[in-house]
Amino acid sequence: MTKPRIIFAGTPDFAAQHLKALLDASFEIVAVYTQPDRPAGRGHKLTPSPVKALALEHGLPVFTPLNFKNEADVAQFAAHNADLAIVVAYGLILPQAILDAPRLGCINVHASLLPQWRGAAPIQRALLSGQATTGVTIMQIVKELDAGDILCTQELPILPEDTSGTLFERLATCGAEALVQFLPKLFAGEITPVPQDPALVTYAQKLSKDESPLDFTKSAAQLALQVRGLNPWPIATTTLQDVTYKVFAAHALSAAECSALQLPENNSAETAGTLVATCDQGIVVACGQGYLCLSTIQAPGKGRVDAAALARSKKDVFARGARFA
Repeated sequence: MTKPRIIFAGTPDFAAQHLKALLDASFEIVAVYTQPDRPAGRGHKLTPSPVKALALEHGLPVFTPLNFKNEADVAQFAAHNADLAIVVAYGLILPQAILDAPRLGCINVHASLLPQWRGAAPIQRALLSGQATTGVTIMQIVKELDAGDILCTQELPILPEDTSGTLFERLATCGAEALVQFLPKLFAGEITPVPQDPALVTYAQKLSKDESPLDFTKSAAQLALQVRGLNPWPIATTTLQDVTYKVFAAHALSAAECSALQLPENNSAETAGTLVATCDQGIVVACGQGYLCLSTIQAPGKGRVDAAALARSKKDVFARGARFA
């Protein structure tokens, strides 16, 4: 029996992990589409995307159109006579002619449980919102953003220690495994598409550096989510004595930790942003509700450090009563 012919389109490492899973499972990849090489590193040397690098390692034909406005690029895509196109974080909007070219159309692996978190930053927004669970959705691609029928979903718990970076890696593995298990069912005609419920749609707005500053009038629980959700980019920040620190790790103090430090659990006395204690876990700052313990921070031009050790070495700066802004 002839193997179904698959076009794969993707660009970053998240997509490359899906392509690798397809290759490991011996699916027939007839063409790979990815973004053109981009300048990277201090030397701004043109660098291939992770998907292109993997495709070339396996001797696959690679195509890098700037867009699909050129009729020759559309004709070339159609000439692959693919049964299916799989799109994972490609970065280009596909016109209808491309969506219609493969026999079974184009499908996408999206890193959320649609219709929740359509758009650019579903992993980060799920974490920032305090969800306990996220997952991946395999859907049929239509012209409207992330609005196609749902073909398959796979849930994944968000762990208390997850950052956007670790959740990214776990969802890449989850999505790749789900895709490999799903495709035989699709090719066998065993999948029933399920339309998305418009009433449940939410959008995952692209992240901005404007979201980095920590506002200590918010609750410690909210700020802990902000620190996790903005790691590895753009990273949460806070300012003390005109020095802006990046905050890579922090947590809301538990009731037991508050008791050990002789702090009232609900922070009824201290002004938000006040440094109230230093301890083995880090630097403790009063919030609108509760206390945030900063555990890994970075000063400008320096490396990441243990916040507790930094506070011990600069007691005059990190003194009780100092105010973070």
